[in-house]
Amino acid sequence: MGGLVVRPFEAGDLVGAAALLAERHARHRRRHPLLPAEYEDPELARVEVNATWQTEGASGAVLVEGGEITGYLLGAPKPGAVWGPNVWVERAGHAVRDPEKVRDLYGAAAAKWYGQGLIAHFALVPDEPELIDAWFRLGFGSQHAHAVRAVPSTPYAEHQGLTVRRAARADVAVLAELDLVLPQHQGLSPVFSAGEVPTLEEALADWEESIDDPEYMTFVAEHNGRVVGMSIGCSVEKSSAHAGLAQPDNAGFLAFAAVFPDARGIGAGRAVGEAVLNWAAEVGYDSVVTDWRVTNLLSSRAWPRLGFVQTFHRLHRLLGY
Repeated sequence: MGGLVVRPFEAGDLVGAAALLAERHARHRRRHPLLPAEYEDPELARVEVNATWQTEGASGAVLVEGGEITGYLLGAPKPGAVWGPNVWVERAGHAVRDPEKVRDLYGAAAAKWYGQGLIAHFALVPDEPELIDAWFRLGFGSQHAHAVRAVPSTPYAEHQGLTVRRAARADVAVLAELDLVLPQHQGLSPVFSAGEVPTLEEALADWEESIDDPEYMTFVAEHNGRVVGMSIGCSVEKSSAHAGLAQPDNAGFLAFAAVFPDARGIGAGRAVGEAVLNWAAEVGYDSVVTDWRVTNLLSSRAWPRLGFVQTFHRLHRLLGY
């Protein structure tokens, strides 16, 4: 690394880092124009970098060439036992002129994290092949996908043998059962998620309270008179996972979908997904975002087939093993 300096990130690096993030986001939007345009402005990008820097426990590294900042990386722990002793490089947590140099930045920053006992590392990386390749060569693998698509220009048609309708209070009991299906499935191979599965009583109480919430649109799919699947749509502003750089303007959110295992294969999952897309178009949204575990063999195939295109990759690495 002749002529290059890698040193700890400091508050005085925010302006240079913001300029790099704005450049990165402009490149990202050339691939994914539905992403928000405003973060191509370095001043607004600086807000995102500063928020990352101000996160409790944040630290990182900066790359300087000829007196100019050409790369930075910031990470911080996220509360919650489900993530283990962790550190997260969030969406605004890194940008580099040369993708290869993210490996040098991570090498410098990760030494401190490892010394603090933070061995579960996560990084939200934009959909840039060279950048993703550099992260993979740091030992990271793909864990979670964030995706977007435009709303349909014409409504999807009904599915033969299925009736899709808005959920009603009379559906609360079956909605509570379906609420458990996704986390139960995610706990199985090959996902092996450590996410907590609520009890049926907890799910029932939640649905009793929220079924009439006008900010969430819940659909159910019926087959032979039985509810077999459900989906939930809302504004993307309800999702912390799709904030900032990942939040398209005027977007809806496919927040949840589940189908009973014995009803899979009849098109119910696609039908309830299409219901959210149709609803989003009807109420005037321009796009819809969603996300999924890439090891979930069902959703990782269903949502791309429904037109969702991945914009961010959540990568993961566990140190010391």
